Amino acid sequence: MAALVLFGGGGDLAMRMLLPSLYFLEHDGLLPDGLKIIGAARSDESRDDYVAKVRASVEGKAKADDAWTEAAWKRMEARLDYVAVDATSAESLKPLKDKVGAGTCTSFLAVSPSLYARIVTAMRAAGLAEAGDRVVLEKPVGRDLESFREIDDAVADAFSENQVFRIDHYLGKETVQNLIALRFGNTIFEPLWNSLSIDHVQITVGETVGVGDRWPYYDEYGALRDMLQNHVLQLLCLVAMEPPSDLDPDSVRNEKVKVIRSLRPITAHEAERVTVRGQYVAGLSDGASVEGYQTERGQPSDTETFVAVRVDIDNWRWAGTPFFLRTGKRLAEKRTEIVIQFKPVPHSIFDHGERGHIAANRLIIALQPEEDISLSVMNKKPGLDQRMQLQPIQMSLSWGQDDKGAKPPRRRVAYERLLLDALNGDSTLFVRRDEAEQAWKWIDEVSEAWEGAAFKPKDYVAGTWGPQEAGYLLSRTGRQWNSVDA
Repeated sequence: MAALVLFGGGGDLAMRMLLPSLYFLEHDGLLPDGLKIIGAARSDESRDDYVAKVRASVEGKAKADDAWTEAAWKRMEARLDYVAVDATSAESLKPLKDKVGAGTCTSFLAVSPSLYARIVTAMRAAGLAEAGDRVVLEKPVGRDLESFREIDDAVADAFSENQVFRIDHYLGKETVQNLIALRFGNTIFEPLWNSLSIDHVQITVGETVGVGDRWPYYDEYGALRDMLQNHVLQLLCLVAMEPPSDLDPDSVRNEKVKVIRSLRPITAHEAERVTVRGQYVAGLSDGASVEGYQTERGQPSDTETFVAVRVDIDNWRWAGTPFFLRTGKRLAEKRTEIVIQFKPVPHSIFDHGERGHIAANRLIIALQPEEDISLSVMNKKPGLDQRMQLQPIQMSLSWGQDDKGAKPPRRRVAYERLLLDALNGDSTLFVRRDEAEQAWKWIDEVSEAWEGAAFKPKDYVAGTWGPQEAGYLLSRTGRQWNSVDA
């Protein structure tokens, strides 16, 4: 009988994301028969108290999705157990090992990465790192290449690489996975997916929330290490990678590693030309007045809450096609999207704008707040005007096969797909060690370039799209961001 152990089982990640995801999988009949779900945390509470907390966390999300049934909850409740442990102590983990029993164990470390090394060492001593067991690590692991290697060396002492699942929840989103299908399942896109046809690529991960009381963590990481290193670079890899030979996990991940290895290093000499650091100051967000980052922190700080980077990929497919990446807190919208901007037609047969401006084709892959894939194309305006008039139209490529008004099958959390894959041992959507190392190596080079150039964050008003320099990053090349004021 298999078991899923949630270290930090009473914490924010487990209650807000993991346990609701497990309920949805239970509701849909996708959890393996006999799977035990064991919460493990320091709190000294009974199983009944823990189950009540889980229900309170799960029920609201499930009802909002019209997926709450007492029958599904009863099935999940029967799987639940709880153990109070010090996860860094092998002796303390013995009662947990007894509850897991002789079956395989998948352990999700929903705790601070600073504890990973001590926990996996204790797990190994307690018999929770046997040949069939797995461990799931929430990213980012470490804050630079050196600390990543220190943590991951301890993980490697306890688990082989094929037992380690480094999770990035963005890769569990339906639209991200659909990007793979779009590229490699259609003949009309892949032949155009190169520098001959694509002018540039934009990747935006924008948040309207501030840092708030998370500043002790955020002040150590900043936007570069917190978001760009994992979520944004993962999206970049999926857009830019070569076609894998098949969907074997290592085939896909081999191609992602090649992309990161091809990223052009950013030097101190180039830092100001190709990167932007920003930090929000007081402004309006979602119609309310909000404080600046330094006010939230209570003292001055040079931590960036916004970063934008021009990335060049030095290989045959992408030579000459820039990738523009940006992510930040307190931006104008909560928006995550990938914009593939194609090159304009080489020659217009229309009268230079008199019949309507010819806009370049754009493929927009939206991840939040709504998931969608759309393609903009030029079309004739309907009517009997003797002078043909043009207009751009948006074609949605998502969800509408049988019903034009169809929506994604559900609006849930992306951990469902990834939890199910981890339980089944499918590592395709997880990050391999060499991939994470290469990402940290490149990020460290950017950080060192900033230090070498004494490159300080620029102020931007909360509720905007970041410093005006982020707009210059594109405008100096004759391009602009896919947003109103940037």
